[in-house]
Amino acid sequence: MQSLKLPDVKDFMNKLLTTDAFDAFLLSEASVTTFTTFRIDGTYHKDYYGTDAELLEQDPHSAAGPAWKLIRPLFFQIVKGKYTPLDFKLVLRLADYNVEKLLAQSGISLHSRDVAGLFFNLHYNGKEIVCTTGTSLRIFTLEKTLDLAWDTMVQKFLKQQQIPFLLL
Repeated sequence: MQSLKLPDVKDFMNKLLTTDAFDAFLLSEASVTTFTTFRIDGTYHKDYYGTDAELLEQDPHSAAGPAWKLIRPLFFQIVKGKYTPLDFKLVLRLADYNVEKLLAQSGISLHSRDVAGLFFNLHYNGKEIVCTTGTSLRIFTLEKTLDLAWDTMVQKFLKQQQIPFLLL
C-alpha cells in the first residue's frame, strides 16, 4: 500500500472526468458531497435490465461492478457546476483480466482467483486529492510481491497519463 498526493487537482479531475484515462477500471464504490451526499455502491441490479439481463451476463465485468466509463458521465454531472465538491471518495478496481496480466508480467505465482481486488482509492477533501493503493487477497500469505507490483503499476500508470504525484 502506498499513498500519493496528486497536486494538480484541476488537471487530474479533467483526466478523470472527461477522458478515457481511467475507463479500464471498475467502480467498486463512490461518494460525493455537494449540496447533499450521493453514494454509488458499485453493484449491478440485474432486474433493472428486465429481459435484457442476458446482455448484462455476457459482460465479463458485471459480477465485479460497472466499468468507470459507465459511471463517469453521471459522476461528472454531479460534480460540475459553479461550486467544487466538498468531498469525494472513489474506489476503483483493476479489472480481472488486467490482474491476470499484472500477475503474468510480474512473475507472481498467485492465481487470479486468489486476488479479490487491486484497488485505486481516491479521496478529495475539498483542497487536495490523495490516492491510496490497496490489495485484497482471498488467501493468507506473508508474500508482499503483489503489493509492490501493484504500487509500481499505479505509479507507471500515472506517469503514462502525465499525472504528477508525490509520495506521502
